[in-house]
Amino acid sequence: MNRNTKHCDSRKGDMAEFYAVTWLWDNGYEVFKNCGCTGLADLIALKDGSTVLIDVKTAQPQLHKEIGNNLTKCTGRNPEQVKQGVQLLMFNAQTRKLKFVKHRK
Repeated sequence: MNRNTKHCDSRKGDMAEFYAVTWLWDNGYEVFKNCGCTGLADLIALKDGSTVLIDVKTAQPQLHKEIGNNLTKCTGRNPEQVKQGVQLLMFNAQTRKLKFVKHRK
């Protein structure tokens, strides 16, 4: 697959979720996918007796004007996701890398 291929936003989201599922499997999680297109979380992941609600977000590249570094950011959690403890998992479409977002307290 060509990494420079352009896709519509919903297709990017689908791809991000599938990358997330396999990444989570590789990291020892059992994963269940939300079959609908709405809800608090895209995935439910289980590991070592813990349950994690996960919302997958595609990172948007940002250029830091002052220092010239490329940074990435994604949209945050909504109030209900914060209340329910949903964890964001950020997908970088350019590098195909994933990482959990460290949320502020």
